[in-house]
Amino acid sequence: MTKRIIVLGVAGMDIRFEPTLAAFNKLTNETTPFDKVAPATNYLRRIVHKDDKDALDDALKLPGAVMALAGKINEQFQGDLDIEVKN
Repeated sequence: MTKRIIVLGVAGMDIRFEPTLAAFNKLTNETTPFDKVAPATNYLRRIVHKDDKDALDDALKLPGAVMALAGKINEQFQGDLDIEVKN
């Protein structure tokens, strides 16, 4: 998979993210039924472009931003996966 940059506009700021399969898998492995926000926050901090860390910190102060950002990034990163059950 080639390196991909996803840019999200958040509260008037453009924030660049560089998700990887390793970071995505780590998020999946760290997420539990009782701990979702901390792993998602760590994930965002791992994949944010180094020059956009301050903008991410500001965005994370907004209610619900952590899960919304992680969800939107993963939606773009995963794309459409066509799976068909065959007998």
